[in-house]
Amino acid sequence: MAKVLTSIFIVCVSAAAWAQDAEVVSDTGTAEAEREMAEEVPLFFEASEVTLDEFVWTKRVVVVFADTPADPRYIEQLELLSARPEALIARDVIVITDSDPSAETDVRRALRPRGFQLTLIEKDGRVNLRKPLPWDVREVTRAIDKWPLRQEEIREGRGTE
Repeated sequence: MAKVLTSIFIVCVSAAAWAQDAEVVSDTGTAEAEREMAEEVPLFFEASEVTLDEFVWTKRVVVVFADTPADPRYIEQLELLSARPEALIARDVIVITDSDPSAETDVRRALRPRGFQLTLIEKDGRVNLRKPLPWDVREVTRAIDKWPLRQEEIREGRGTE
């Protein structure tokens, strides 16, 4: 039941964010291109459907944990991440959600959260940051932009906004 509620919430929040974002298109058309790319690449995944190893060297991973999908911090975090998906997609980020401790997913076993936790993982699979409170996309992207691999991508002109 918790998985179903989480999935429904993610779909609703994502749809609302995309509808709002669809109204704003830049002169260069990059917003439209980013939206098209975002529609091709899923941003949110349930922890029961994936493993962290699937994303090594291909994606940066943001993991959002909670002990229940009703946790206000969990709800706030999903809303914050859904508000600006284009900034996450530009940085090769995917979001994994896990709000069911009893499921004992591979992601939960690997990261061993206690209650709500936001975890940022680099493309090489290393955990770079754990936070006990929600962060908005601006804070997440600023943290990611400081990482060495991301700095290399910026210098080479890959994955820029």
